[in-house]
Amino acid sequence: KMQAAGNDFILLNGIEYKNLDLVNVAKNICDRHFGVGADGFITCSESSVADIKMNFYNADGSRGGMCGNGIRCFSKFVYENEIVKKTSFSVETDTGIKFIDLILENKEVKYLVVDMGKVDFTPSNIPCNLVKNEVILEEIEVLGKKIKISSVLMGVPHTVIFVDRYEDLDVNLFGEKIEKNKLFPKGTNVNFVKIIDDTTMEIRTWERGVGRTLGCGTGCCASASVAHKLNKINSDKVKMLAEGGEIFVEIRDNYHIKMSGIAEIICSGEFLRKF
Repeated sequence: KMQAAGNDFILLNGIEYKNLDLVNVAKNICDRHFGVGADGFITCSESSVADIKMNFYNADGSRGGMCGNGIRCFSKFVYENEIVKKTSFSVETDTGIKFIDLILENKEVKYLVVDMGKVDFTPSNIPCNLVKNEVILEEIEVLGKKIKISSVLMGVPHTVIFVDRYEDLDVNLFGEKIEKNKLFPKGTNVNFVKIIDDTTMEIRTWERGVGRTLGCGTGCCASASVAHKLNKINSDKVKMLAEGGEIFVEIRDNYHIKMSGIAEIICSGEFLRKF
């Protein structure tokens, strides 16, 4: 079990353990009462196009295309278990190949940098049903309240809402409603963002297929990009203060994103429950 910015995951060597019903395993092992408990379940497998493949499942068993905090945990896991033996390597995900750079301290991975690729602002790719060039500060009504949303694809769909005070919107209540809004045929992650200064933002996230989490790497990347596009920040290097820790986002040309942060091992063991 590992965590990154409070986002926790169960990781398994899928090259060693094959022929598992991964959907069923994910739902059972992520259960916080009868399983180990986690936001997601991740396995590795061999790849024909990259050094290794990451398979990611949300706590409800749904397949996730990409997870920013998850890929940092995954990268530390495959390196420290000698599945991948390079400090710079490629990872195949359902949303394309990501490139990883590890920073070591006494042979232990202390810091990870992930090339996340470009943010996609095209509504049909998110997907979002609005017929627009971009979904930026579009006003919708949720629970009788008018809210301005901005939505992008950062490997997975993300909707960003800027707030002055978190007391004004119940993250859990509004997050769940927006996740399942008819505008988003495949659902959306929802990020509530507060600007602190030109280089720092606070973020609280409701994740699609999981619920409230303490951190979301792709959400931090999406939120920093939207804030930059709206000139709410001018810096291309942003510190994101998630509830579970810090994530750093670098915005390059054409919103090509690099994300960096830590990942930590919580425990390891054997899962005994039969299902």
